[in-house]
Amino acid sequence: MKKWYAVIGDPIAQSMSPTMHDAWFRENGIEATYIPIHVKVDQLEEAVASLKRLGCSGWNVTVPHKHAIIPFLDQVDEEARRMGAVNTVKVLEDGSLFGTNTDGRGFVRSLLEIGGNQKEVGELLIIGAGGAAAGISFALESAGFGPITVTNRTIEKAREMSESFIEGNALSLDDAQSEIGKFGLIVQTTSVGMNFAQSGIPLDPTRITEGAIVADIIYNPLETEFLRHARVAGGKTMNGVGMFVHQGALAFELWTGIYPDTKKMIQTISTELGGK
Repeated sequence: MKKWYAVIGDPIAQSMSPTMHDAWFRENGIEATYIPIHVKVDQLEEAVASLKRLGCSGWNVTVPHKHAIIPFLDQVDEEARRMGAVNTVKVLEDGSLFGTNTDGRGFVRSLLEIGGNQKEVGELLIIGAGGAAAGISFALESAGFGPITVTNRTIEKAREMSESFIEGNALSLDDAQSEIGKFGLIVQTTSVGMNFAQSGIPLDPTRITEGAIVADIIYNPLETEFLRHARVAGGKTMNGVGMFVHQGALAFELWTGIYPDTKKMIQTISTELGGK
């Protein structure tokens, strides 16, 4: 029987996950398909029950359901529990639902691919204090990066998140701006600049130290205004394509036991987005 997988979210039409996972199924000779399902907030519990009842083998979870889905799962691993967010669900052999989060590990793998390492990076700055920021920060700390400073429009949220780290600090946006030159890695996790709909930059990266790594988890557009300013200032920039592909690959591995070809997929998605 052909297996099927899905991604749920609201909105969902823009997701590139079906293209990515279907390509990996073909490349690895796996009889399976992957479909996008539009699930509104008030439909989540019903959707989870329906996915299980209809024989879905696993699914990805995107906004706005990453936190809300947790009560409807039977098991959630420690990583997802600390982050308060699940982006991948696997239906186990006994029919129970297992949730995890691959976003942070996907970011770290993408960072390591471009040569970012703990010794060279030194202090790092996370812009934003939402679920994506938490996932990336926890994964970076687990991989040995730090100390971590969090900045956010609401300083209280930045402080709350920073207290979760062994070496954590919180700064207002104004203070982070004045100290931006001391960070070897700056990670932009907010939605500013996404899909060309939101112009502007959360911080001005023109005063970064030359050679600092500046990452934006947005992948459409490939170069946000924030990354463009950082590149002009001499930063080593990284968009969100690598993170997107690696988080998907980790989910694919959880479902199938196979880690797919990420380099080819990063090139494919970058080419497709660059042609838009």
